[in-house]
Amino acid sequence: TPAKQGKAASPAAAAGSGSGDKLNASVTAQGELVRKLKADKAGKPEVDEAVKKLLALKAEFKSATGQDWKPGMTITKAAAAPAGGSADAINAATAAQGDLVRKLKTEKAAKPEIDAAVKKLLALKAEYKAATGSDWKPGAAPAPTAVAPAGGAGDALSAAVAAQGDLVRKLKTEKAAKPDVDEAVKKLLALKGEYKAATGSDWKPGAAPAPAKQPSPVKESAGQKDGPNSELSAKVEAQGGLVRQLKGDKKPKEEIDAAVKQLLALKAEFKAATGTDWQPAGGAAKKPEKQKKAAKEVKPKEKPKAPEAGVTRLGLEVAKEENLADWYSQVLTKAEMLEYYDVSGCYILRPWSYSIWESIKDFFDAEIKKLGVTNCYFPIFVSHAALEREKDHIADFAPEVAWVTKSGDSDLAEPIAIRPTSETVMYPAYAKWIQSYRDLPIKLNQWNNVVRWEFKHPQPFLRTREFLWQEGHTAFATFPEAKEEVMTILDLYRRVYEELLAIPVVRGKKTEKEKFAGGDYTTTVEAYISAAGRAIQGATSHHLGQNFSKMFDITFESPQTGEKEFVYQNSWGITTRTIGVLVMVHGDNNGLVLPPRVACLQVVIVPCGITNNLKDEDRNALYNECELYEKELKEAGVRVKADLRENYSPGWKYNHWELKGVPIRVEVGPRDMKNSQYVAVRRDNLEKLTMKKSGLKDDIPALLETIQTAMFAKAKNEMTERVKVVTKFEDFLDGLENKCLLQAPFCGVEACEDQIKELSKKDSDLEPGAPSMGAKSLCIPFTQPAQVVDNDKCIRPGCCNKPLFYTMFGRSY
Repeated sequence: TPAKQGKAASPAAAAGSGSGDKLNASVTAQGELVRKLKADKAGKPEVDEAVKKLLALKAEFKSATGQDWKPGMTITKAAAAPAGGSADAINAATAAQGDLVRKLKTEKAAKPEIDAAVKKLLALKAEYKAATGSDWKPGAAPAPTAVAPAGGAGDALSAAVAAQGDLVRKLKTEKAAKPDVDEAVKKLLALKGEYKAATGSDWKPGAAPAPAKQPSPVKESAGQKDGPNSELSAKVEAQGGLVRQLKGDKKPKEEIDAAVKQLLALKAEFKAATGTDWQPAGGAAKKPEKQKKAAKEVKPKEKPKAPEAGVTRLGLEVAKEENLADWYSQVLTKAEMLEYYDVSGCYILRPWSYSIWESIKDFFDAEIKKLGVTNCYFPIFVSHAALEREKDHIADFAPEVAWVTKSGDSDLAEPIAIRPTSETVMYPAYAKWIQSYRDLPIKLNQWNNVVRWEFKHPQPFLRTREFLWQEGHTAFATFPEAKEEVMTILDLYRRVYEELLAIPVVRGKKTEKEKFAGGDYTTTVEAYISAAGRAIQGATSHHLGQNFSKMFDITFESPQTGEKEFVYQNSWGITTRTIGVLVMVHGDNNGLVLPPRVACLQVVIVPCGITNNLKDEDRNALYNECELYEKELKEAGVRVKADLRENYSPGWKYNHWELKGVPIRVEVGPRDMKNSQYVAVRRDNLEKLTMKKSGLKDDIPALLETIQTAMFAKAKNEMTERVKVVTKFEDFLDGLENKCLLQAPFCGVEACEDQIKELSKKDSDLEPGAPSMGAKSLCIPFTQPAQVVDNDKCIRPGCCNKPLFYTMFGRSY
């Protein structure tokens, strides 16, 4: 029909007719109209309609000219379209549809509307790939349409796999229901199996599909890849992929058994049809032989990994730089920091780690008491009604709330929550206690435990279902008082990390997206773990404004007006996560490295040079000397222990105390006694120093301070080297892959932040082994790396909003 012919007209023809100039004028006029409507603060429907028309005109312009529209541009004559040049039109349509999807997400349009637009975008991308043989990329000139090889169904399958992969990523991004995601993944695996059956090779992103494998005449009779049996083979491959996925996801046994049963049935059907067992692509008759041979080789390698009952290995068996997760787990258990428990996500804190928490607690408790804060205790249980009082606040914690539903065999009349935090527990009492301005300020703190039933993979200290913390809750008559306390507390948290734990932190304010639910703003200290290339939130101090006081009716009578006014509130907390951060930042391949100020034991004294030839009186004299050293150091205020155990050798003791991270090891032998000297070994750098006994009381405390300072300087240097300032997104991505924290100009819009996270992550379904975590905002540093100027742009590609500040982004725990 004439209408269809019009649509099929090449871009070159359109441009040649001068329509590009007309479209340019139309886009310019429509852009001016949009600006005018926004300036006049017209109604949202009217502005949206004008923007929609503007985007449509821009897409039409690109389709006609092959160029993105830019203000003041000159129209270049479009090149003649090659044979099959519809790729140009598809390219333009894809770009326009992408603009529409971004616009809908930014405006937080209805989900069905966004889904429909995304579905159309994925279809266009698949169409583009089918036409050109390559994935669509923004700004890329479309490749000429590839000539389909014999059996070129691989092209269509490759496009279908790519489109389905896009859909899987979209569903994961939108946190769709698990059945929807599973169904999409199942279809993706089936398509990959079909692709492999058609081409003989695994599907890889961006790879041109291999020509269909031509079966030899002999193999044709077997029918594995021929005729109707090729479809059956693809079904077996897809079902096998599904079984592997279900096992990997640790699905219920019944679900896995059903999938395995179906797989076996398909294999039996294949054998009945072909007379041969089903073999994966590339399978050969010699495979069973290889399996047997491999099994013989694997067995002796794996055997040593399972220690016999009662055997404990002292040293670490994995290097920090090779496998951080295994190293971390081994350090915690072998250094006697914690013990695993039979409830997932809960751990036993042994004295060696709990003493660190006590050091933090002693310091912080003394400092907040100087500010007039007093300690108290509120119940661990929260009624359902109290929890529901503050909807925005509890929505953030809802998936993590643990509920008590039974007492013995009886169901409770109403479920009772275990506190994830104590705002809703404490504030009804505040409403009773505060009546007059004379009752203010109220400054209370709790040292307690909370439960957050994390669904993510638990990690000791860093992400646990139960943890210890302090939570301060204060109320003031005026905002300036509350604001001042927020910063005072934040500085105390900085001091905990920098002065006690020797860990540098960046102080800043959380973005609107990352702030505490229900609060006005959140301030934070962010630490950096160089081995992982990730940041970790150290502690937070929140200003709640009057949000909670209005919800719980916490008011006082103003002395000036006699009117009821709502109080201004803060809450702030630090947790046992600090211990995990300490281990990650300072530990090495010999074990823990403890900063002297929080070490349970600062010095261990080990007698050495003990042999079978040493006389008993000499041995006793050496032990007495060690006990004398211990006494003198205790008098100097040093936490010290003389290890006089006779059933362990000096070498064993050296390794043991190095693994536990004791800052200084003092070695004393018969020769040292004669020379009135000792050897001090620093744990942080393993340096050995020969020192005179006469200076013991002064030299050891001074050396402990030197070690504390050196550990902070080393960690500070590691962080400084990895904090980069970037203004281009390609530099942002490069920095992220190089384990950097990135300070970049940012507009602060939540939708923009979501897109930065999406654009900077990879999908492990399509690129196995790739880091799937995108960059999130960590904080808006109080110390800005530069002033935002007029020509700065938001780091998110395509963002038209003016950046407000530099924000620090990075991968994070």
